[in-house]
Amino acid sequence: MVYGYIRVSTDRQTVDNQRFEIERFCSQNNLKIDHWIEETISGTKSPEKRLLGSLLAEVRKDDLIICSELSRLGRSLFMIMSILNHLMMNEVRIWTIKDNYRLGDNIQSKVLAFAFGLSAEIERELISQRTKEALARKRSEGIVLGRPSGKKSSYVKLSGCEHEIKALLDRRFSKSAIGRIYGVNRMTVDAFLRDRLLIQ
Repeated sequence: MVYGYIRVSTDRQTVDNQRFEIERFCSQNNLKIDHWIEETISGTKSPEKRLLGSLLAEVRKDDLIICSELSRLGRSLFMIMSILNHLMMNEVRIWTIKDNYRLGDNIQSKVLAFAFGLSAEIERELISQRTKEALARKRSEGIVLGRPSGKKSSYVKLSGCEHEIKALLDRRFSKSAIGRIYGVNRMTVDAFLRDRLLIQ
């Protein structure tokens, strides 16, 4: 299946220009759009609140999504990279016209995978550093750290990431994939999800 994805931010904008670009691109590359997805919504909205979320759940291996540029997918780098990572893991291709991006089985995709993994690792390091600084501050204030013996900790490595993890689940990321992003194993993710009632 070949999908054409179009997004504009306001009613004052028109989808016509993006549709024209995609149709011209398809004509030049002997492609035909099987299904169009058009929406008027801000790119700051999470994919699950957009038609894009339904598209991400629908696409399958070897499907192709064509859009005018990467910014149509979202307004933040992390959101765009999360979407691209989801597509890459499911072997779905995405091509953009203006920035000439091709996600598939190529070096560009491998670079993206590395970049996504690196950004996740940097984020984990930043979280770890903030945690260490907060603990050091509490110690300096004389606060006794730790939990009473035998009491289960309410804080785990994934604490504070509930919203992001729920979003990844909604985009059909596997528990193993989520574990790789946050540097934990699948069983840790599963226990965290059940403890926080994110899954039954």
